Amino acid sequence: MIDLYTAATPNGHKVSIALEELGLPYTLKVLDLTAGEQKTPDFLAINPNGRIPAIVDHEADDFAVFESGACLIYLAEKTGRLMPTDARGRSRVIQWLMFQMGGIGPMMGQANVFFRYFPEKIPAVIDRYQGESKRLFRVLDGQLKDHEYLAGDYSIADIANWAWVRTHRWSGVEMDDLPHLKRWRDAIRARPAVARGIEMPPSKVDLTRDGDAGAQKFAEEARSMVETGQSLKPGGGAA
Repeated sequence: MIDLYTAATPNGHKVSIALEELGLPYTLKVLDLTAGEQKTPDFLAINPNGRIPAIVDHEADDFAVFESGACLIYLAEKTGRLMPTDARGRSRVIQWLMFQMGGIGPMMGQANVFFRYFPEKIPAVIDRYQGESKRLFRVLDGQLKDHEYLAGDYSIADIANWAWVRTHRWSGVEMDDLPHLKRWRDAIRARPAVARGIEMPPSKVDLTRDGDAGAQKFAEEARSMVETGQSLKPGGGAA
């Protein structure tokens, strides 16, 4: 049995999707990020960085793994699935996984901060992060022009990138002019395990479309956390 410590974010959903795809039994442990549950001593013993997701594998002497990409690699290697075992195939998957970890995630994350959460709208900064996110989308679109999936067969690289790309409207980045990326996005969304994974847990707001009724409230709740890198205590002080 695996414990998954998570929340309804793209990084969290990467791991829940992988667990669903692999059919591994797991216990969902949802952390309230705005309440600072990711900063408690018990969780910091699992992930010293105090971020979700993290897993604990009770079949491996309670081995803990943090960082979403590391969790994906661990699960793929544990099961021998969603990543080739030959050196070249494994490298291709890891390259596209690192593309997400070092590019798509950070750039879309910063676009979210300045487009959605930051109280002062700074056009040059918003343009910078949205523009770089779109550039990275074009890279994905180019790869997918001649490939059904990013690195051969469907893999953890697709899961990682998809979990972020699906939320492109929340970052203010359009992809109507990227047909291959849209085809890939829709094909992965149709997978039953993916549909289950993005509900583990469900998001408070629909990050796949703009103008959701709860979007403003959600953004306000997240604002203090993303501005300071911390959560708030119930009384309003920084945790």
